Amino acid sequence: MNITKLEKKKRLYLLELDETETLYITEDTLVRFMLTKGKTISDKELEEIKAFAQFSYGKNLALYHLSFKQRTTKEVRDYLIKHEIADTSISQIIDSLTADKWLDDARYAQQVIEANLHAGDKGPQVIKQKLLQKGLPLDLISQALEPVDFEATCQRVAEKLLRKYDGKYPIKGIKDKLLQGLMAKGFSYEPAKRAVADLALEEDEETLQELIFKELDKQYPKYSRKYEGYELKQRLTQALARKGFDFSDIGAALRDYL
Repeated sequence: MNITKLEKKKRLYLLELDETETLYITEDTLVRFMLTKGKTISDKELEEIKAFAQFSYGKNLALYHLSFKQRTTKEVRDYLIKHEIADTSISQIIDSLTADKWLDDARYAQQVIEANLHAGDKGPQVIKQKLLQKGLPLDLISQALEPVDFEATCQRVAEKLLRKYDGKYPIKGIKDKLLQGLMAKGFSYEPAKRAVADLALEEDEETLQELIFKELDKQYPKYSRKYEGYELKQRLTQALARKGFDFSDIGAALRDYL
């Protein structure tokens, strides 16, 4: 069969064979097979051209996807699947990009971890889940996380959370909130506990009284509409205890308040 037309169409070339069959090929394909108008090609050569054109087109797509930011192997694979690149071509593309260091899942994991250490607020468990969602294998993630010390990050996040809760809860309530917050961000209990212990948490009697009566002002209207007497006192006690106030302080406040 003969090439009867070879015409550039934006980023691809339109190849026409015997004025009946057409396909789009990349410039790399054109150069690799030295394709020109009028050239005769065999059926076997046509299949090779089609296969390489698919590979070349898919690789160009992947490189475009990678030009914006570093991505994982899974992200690139999913992108190629979305663009209907054949499975056999995808495997070849992934191998080529990995060999050329365009794809490096170990480096990706390391960069995510380092960025978090410098300015992030996530602990190892959350980072682990994030990397798993990106398609990185568990053993690679574990290897990347194993030597990393998250103590400074945990301390920084604890200080940030303290600014959020300070003045709104008693010391016990603040500590509970800090522990819950740190663990929700992926830090384990022991480092979270150490970070909270290292904070300068002080509370004077006047501040405590102000906080407890402020909370009573908020809770009393809600419960007094439904309860009274002993039941009202119990409901208020439970509400204040959930906020982190000690039962002895709650009892003293209720005696003055009710």
